[in-house]
Amino acid sequence: MSRGILYIGFTTFLRQVFFLFPFMSESRKIVHCDCDCFYASIEVRDNPQLSGLPVAVGGSPQRRGVVATCNYEARQFGIHSAMASATARKLCPDLIIIRPDIEKYRRASQQMHVIFHLYTDIIEPLSLDEAFLDVTESDRCGGSATRIASDIRERIAKQVGITVSAGIAPNKFLAKIASDWNKPNGQFVVAPHQVDEFVSQLPVKKLFGVGKVTAARLHAMNITTCSDLREVSANDLDKYFGSFGQRLFDLSRGIDHRPVQPSRIRKSISVEVTYPSDLPDLDACLDKLPALQDKLRTRMGKVAENYQVSKQIVKIKFLDFVSTTVETISDSTELDIYEKLLHQGFERGKRPVRLLGIGAKLTPRKEAQQESNALPSGSTSSEAQLAFELE
Repeated sequence: MSRGILYIGFTTFLRQVFFLFPFMSESRKIVHCDCDCFYASIEVRDNPQLSGLPVAVGGSPQRRGVVATCNYEARQFGIHSAMASATARKLCPDLIIIRPDIEKYRRASQQMHVIFHLYTDIIEPLSLDEAFLDVTESDRCGGSATRIASDIRERIAKQVGITVSAGIAPNKFLAKIASDWNKPNGQFVVAPHQVDEFVSQLPVKKLFGVGKVTAARLHAMNITTCSDLREVSANDLDKYFGSFGQRLFDLSRGIDHRPVQPSRIRKSISVEVTYPSDLPDLDACLDKLPALQDKLRTRMGKVAENYQVSKQIVKIKFLDFVSTTVETISDSTELDIYEKLLHQGFERGKRPVRLLGIGAKLTPRKEAQQESNALPSGSTSSEAQLAFELE
């Protein structure tokens, strides 16, 4: 038997031991804070007359905008993030759509992080509106993670004027799931002794990294819950899902050793525009590149000190919503390279284009690897990544 097989077997054995005897592993207290309808909540806060009305933040229905987020009153009509604003307006004719103000949302996020730092300095911002906090060593609120989460939520409500939901658990995976359990404006605790029962009942689609394709493959194997997934051996999961199989094995048992990481490395930067009218041909698309490049260079200027370009990327979405992406190795953001990539991408569809985007893959400069920006101003909100930037 090879050393590699022995090592894998022993590693799996240790995971099972830690699962069965959690007191043998390091006990942590992780809080996941997630704002409720962040953008929309800020807008309602600043205009109380909107309270109780269906509100969305996003692009104009007349200009092919999309919904970045919406409040719960709007969600009752079936509206959700990433929905076309025109579709949302059809579902709810009285829907109030507000154009986003990212700087205002960033200021609110910074206010929240000031509050977070009262309890711990181990904070991992996931976006403007959510973050992990490791409060294992915090002595605030008697060291109780549950009371710390309540205190944070109360402070944010008073000082920022919005509500936050929280999940408290021994690891990041469970804390993130727990924060969604009692939304909006609630919190949920998964104590160490509750992990086994809590996770066993979870649908596999709740597992981090399980998208529609993986969920469909699992369902085809008659695996719908984590309890079902536990019946499959680590070897079989590795056989069916490759390296992700071990992750499935761990998560189905509530195992997640990932630390809360205050420093986050940015992997890419991009700009994209959804146009009010389709760009009819390649020449029309090429005409738009200089303006996109100007916007990209402005954003690059903010990170150039810490990052360098490793690839250039062009994204095209055709009129039928089919998307394609083309990239090449590069250490610059030169226009002629984007033009060549655009030529290649357009050839794949040869039809009118509704959205164009350009970007760059980034790698940290050596001197930046030890000093990443952990402030929320450097975070990218999942809501903000939606294409509501219009000409």
